Amino acid sequence: MNDPRIIVALDFPDSTSALNLVARLDPSLCRLKVGKELFTAAGPQLVEKMMGKGFEIFLDLKFHDIPTTVANACRTAAALGVWMMNVHALGGRRMLAAAREAVPPGSIKLIAVTLLTSMDQSDLDEVGLKGEPQDVVQRLALLTRDCGLDGVVCSPLETSRLRNAIGADFCLVTPGIRPADSCPDEQRRIATPREAIENGSNYLVIGRPITQATEPVAMLSRLNKDIEDIRDVSHFDNF
Repeated sequence: MNDPRIIVALDFPDSTSALNLVARLDPSLCRLKVGKELFTAAGPQLVEKMMGKGFEIFLDLKFHDIPTTVANACRTAAALGVWMMNVHALGGRRMLAAAREAVPPGSIKLIAVTLLTSMDQSDLDEVGLKGEPQDVVQRLALLTRDCGLDGVVCSPLETSRLRNAIGADFCLVTPGIRPADSCPDEQRRIATPREAIENGSNYLVIGRPITQATEPVAMLSRLNKDIEDIRDVSHFDNF
């Protein structure tokens, strides 16, 4: 696969656990996501080590701060040479624009988180965000596009609506992916890999179904085959 669509979420507490799994994976079959827990424990040295093994890295730190701080953080992350990084769309227009200025278009993929897939309507009501989850996600996605970013993180339940509203030239990265026979864990807005692809997802972030599988490599192969079996993948061509 020249452009693997699965991003394996390395949600581990230390570098040893992460590298033990990475040693069994093939960079032609997946990319890797490093989030807050692992990055805090192991730092940029681990990212560099995995890139040295041929893997492209999605640095999932969801920067959300004042514009100058986020711009500086994005610039530093870009210097690592990661494939993709993200900020949080709730930081607003000035923050998103500052991030885009710090990471020029055509270099590293810069995307924004809309709503966490663990959030549902009751969470939105409690924090005072108006509208249903899909409405909030679309508002944030349109804002992200207006600020020139490359795409958003959204749940697979929102991808079809976003794809129709924004078009093909916008990257949709979807966590909350679970095989049909797996446990949803704390995720609320989820879908199977096939459903996510059919709805318009470009990249699927998958963690525990792979990392906690008895045979992680076999599970990755199974999920890749599910994706390859879908013939209409024209919305991938721009990424």
